[in-house]
Amino acid sequence: MAQYIHFTDPNSDEMVKALETIPRCPGTCFFMDINRSTDIKYQGGLPDWGRKLNNTFNNLLYANHFEQNIVKGIGDEMMLYIPDEELMDKPSNNTYFALLEDIYASLYLIRHHPDPDLFLNCKVAIHYCTESYNISFFEGANDYYGSDIDLTARLMTKSIENRIVLSEKFYIKVKNDLIDLGLPAHSGCLQWVSDRFIENFKGVPVSTEFRVLDVQ
Repeated sequence: MAQYIHFTDPNSDEMVKALETIPRCPGTCFFMDINRSTDIKYQGGLPDWGRKLNNTFNNLLYANHFEQNIVKGIGDEMMLYIPDEELMDKPSNNTYFALLEDIYASLYLIRHHPDPDLFLNCKVAIHYCTESYNISFFEGANDYYGSDIDLTARLMTKSIENRIVLSEKFYIKVKNDLIDLGLPAHSGCLQWVSDRFIENFKGVPVSTEFRVLDVQ
């Protein structure tokens, strides 16, 4: 659970000392957004769009056991965070490669399901974070803050329907998994990953390298 930050004195030395002791929490951050979720609310009633949202969330989150990693949602966009420690403790699917494969498989199922009326298509951004902290400014809430969390949100601006945007940092973690597992460099969904792009995102003082993976 996040460390709660709340000090009433804006110049508190105690606050500075407390913040200085908070450790980084390396892990994988990803944002998921459901497309057309606003449009469908004007086209039908709650029984229609509520059913589609329920089905889509079930496929994205619960089928992959990501529900415990949900940090927050704004409308139909979600932020999830999986600390390295938690990922490695999983009895199976405990690599970055497996994480990417799970997300890709969920988007693939949605895109190619024989009944197009069951789900809504999605887009995703993933980044491996080292500059992140498990803190919250609201009592009882679990949250993560840090420049890498903000960068994940910036990567989301490069995603479109049925696309995963992955930072080069996350891509390298996936490639290292393949080496450790003795698998070819283009195993699984990586056979469709793009070449590297470079972007200067607003507010980020250095260029960001990333790749895109469109669901085939």
